[in-house]
Parts: sequence; structure tokens; C-alpha cells
Amino acid sequence: MANILIVDDSPTETYVTSTMLEKHGFAVITANSGEDGVEKSKSEKPDLILMDVVMPGMNGFQAARQISSDPETSSIPIIIVSTKDQETDKMWGLRQGAKDYVTKPTNETELIGKINTLLGA
Repeated sequence: MANILIVDDSPTETYVTSTMLEKHGFAVITANSGEDGVEKSKSEKPDLILMDVVMPGMNGFQAARQISSDPETSSIPIIIVSTKDQETDKMWGLRQGAKDYVTKPTNETELIGKINTLLGA
């Protein structure tokens, strides 16, 4: 069972995504800020991270850059999950170290497919 870290400041989004992932057999860890996400990526060593972008304090792009550039956490794949749907946002997210980018509201089939691809399932 893969552990997935959800980094999102919205309790509703976190709940919806957690429920979806658990239904597909994933274990879920949550963080409600970019700073907390960076911390938990080190302490929990998740198999994959779902990262929101728009959060107070450290945003998801900054957190993704920090996680992907730290040798301790750089091997953890990150999928940006955001309402920001411009092509420039997607390109910027991938430049920060994310492996993929999904826009909200998330399509369950698409998200689970991308997770399974990145986890090699």
C-alpha cells in the first residue's frame, strides 16, 4: 500500500481527495500548508505527494521546489493539484520539480491513473 501525502489548506479538498485515494487502497497523510508539507515529506517519506499551489505562507510551487531539490526527498514524485489551469502554471509547476500537473476539480480516473503511472503500478 503506497503512502500519499496531500498538501492542501482546504479541509474540504483534503477530505474529498483522501476519500478518493483510500477507496483505491492508498494510505493518506495530510499537511495543511507548504511548510508542513516540506516537513512531513522528510519525516513521513511518502511514496508520492499531491501538492496544492494556492496556500498562505509557502505556496505549492515553493514547497515543490524545496522538496525536489533536497537530496533527502528529491526522489518523491510530486503531482501539482491546483485550480490554476493556465499552460504557464503547468510549465512552472513542472520546472519546480513536479512530475505531473492536474487541475481541480480533479477527475478521479485521471488522477488515479497518473498516481499509478508515477508509482509504477
